[in-house]
Amino acid sequence: MSSDHILIIYPEVHNTKIAVYRNVEPLFLKTINHTKEELAQFSEVADQKDFRIKFIRKELENNNYPLESIEVFMGRGGLVKPVSQGVYRVNDALVKDLEDGIVGKHATNLGALIAYALAQNTNKEAYIANPVVVDELSDIARITGHPLFERRSVFHALNHKHVAKKYAKSMNKKYEDLNLIICHIGTGGVSIGAHKNGMVVDVNQAYDGGGPFGITRSGTLPMGQLVHMCFSGKYTEDEIMDMITEDGGYKAYLGTDDINEINKMLAEGDKKAQLISYALSYQVSKEIASHIATLGGRVDAIILTGVIFDSSRFLENVKRRIGSIAPIALYPVVNDIGALAMYGYEILKGEIAIKEYV
Repeated sequence: MSSDHILIIYPEVHNTKIAVYRNVEPLFLKTINHTKEELAQFSEVADQKDFRIKFIRKELENNNYPLESIEVFMGRGGLVKPVSQGVYRVNDALVKDLEDGIVGKHATNLGALIAYALAQNTNKEAYIANPVVVDELSDIARITGHPLFERRSVFHALNHKHVAKKYAKSMNKKYEDLNLIICHIGTGGVSIGAHKNGMVVDVNQAYDGGGPFGITRSGTLPMGQLVHMCFSGKYTEDEIMDMITEDGGYKAYLGTDDINEINKMLAEGDKKAQLISYALSYQVSKEIASHIATLGGRVDAIILTGVIFDSSRFLENVKRRIGSIAPIALYPVVNDIGALAMYGYEILKGEIAIKEYV
């Protein structure tokens, strides 16, 4: 049975988002929530695959979208070896690296694993597009200060590329002809990249690296203090990594990573919440401004994306600092599912080259 249905699998830490599209039109959208207690039974993120698949299959069956009706399976890209931008077929090599967590172990990794498992049941192919490890850094951007360390590219590549092309189209220009600074503030971390002629030549490592803190990420920390903490004997390696990737930022300062709770605290005049919010807008503005130098002083536009920019206070705090650099375009709604659907449509139409992960 062949159709033009595209299934999107988009796992997050505590939920799995799924969608069925016909070409570029959404037919079905569902967020399947998972409690902390349910997920606590799994020692590794990859072990959650079958658990999440059970719920996905149930939702599809209950809404009359059997797996046999799906032509293209699109999964959220995960933490694997660096790749160039584009669409990749999920193959055995990609699956192994995701299961082994060669770069990191995060719910992101489950997208391709789940899509691959479901596709195999129907003899179809699974794909990812612009995973978080898209690497287009310039040689000079990789230098750290010591040869044992090299800067890595881990950022919100899917949405960066999506909003960049969307902006370019709105200006009747090609993405490849523009110099852009794009700031993505997600529910975890923050990535701010310099896009030069269609390539992200510099970007902060948004997973366990540097840059501004985020909702749950610590961002750049004082190196000396971090080293001393690592060897203090008070914390395990896993505890330190959790501090950096899952329990930092707003969550560490305010005790919550729920954006609705944070907004409520801000609306009620909580002084600490206001200070932390102002600090993030300050750090974000500094990181954006640094890319004036990256792009040699020529910046066509600054793009701000993420629901945090729905806050007029936060948006104005950023615009006040960087508004004179270049025109600002705002895309507060992050539609990674729509972006994956668009790539799925291009696969259906044979309009995009499929790459192989090795």
